[in-house]
Amino acid sequence: MILSVRGVSKSFGSKTVLHSISFNVKRGEIIGFLGLNGAGKTTTMRLIAGFLKTHTGSIVLCGLDPVFQRKAVSQITGYLPENNPLYGDMKVREYLDFVASIKGVKEYDSLVRTVGVRDVLKSKIETLSRGYKQRVGLIAAMMGEPDLLILDEPTSGLDPIEQGKIKEVIKKFSKKNSVIFSTHILSEVEDIASRIIILNKGKIVFDGKKPRGKGSVEKLFKRVVK
Repeated sequence: MILSVRGVSKSFGSKTVLHSISFNVKRGEIIGFLGLNGAGKTTTMRLIAGFLKTHTGSIVLCGLDPVFQRKAVSQITGYLPENNPLYGDMKVREYLDFVASIKGVKEYDSLVRTVGVRDVLKSKIETLSRGYKQRVGLIAAMMGEPDLLILDEPTSGLDPIEQGKIKEVIKKFSKKNSVIFSTHILSEVEDIASRIIILNKGKIVFDGKKPRGKGSVEKLFKRVVK
């Protein structure tokens, strides 16, 4: 078991965003994390990564508490938020070297080849297309082969070719590790997820294996989200 989320609730002021949610993540799983805007997906991911504290319940990642053992958790977790936080005035190689130094990673050229950014290593990040920026962020998140990779809308706004490339990277990564990714593109879940968790109004309304057949995820989603 890589991740255990037990009875987790989270509120911002008087608004409760998560209502006592619970789920586990096993090694090698690719979990499609689904829900309408405001369902609580991003909040859950930020809690797992240790950027927020729970109000009730517990989160254990490889035996560690994401908040109180934040530094240790950061070494075994890769997180790509929806708004990819890159330093636009840095060149790609400079930025990746910077991230590698923080994570204590000595070599990441294999990731550069796998994700496909070799041609832009000398380019300033601010000049890159959205697709290339997502790839750079993905390399940064994957450095050090984290046990859990958390991706919040990793293909949002990308063209179909870019989406396909990132999906292939995610599939390769999951052969040894686990992935949680959120998306509004239900066909992506059909393509790469092994399991689906659906949130609705801060509650888990489905947690199980991906249904088979084209369009089956969309049918499931429409059935449980009302």
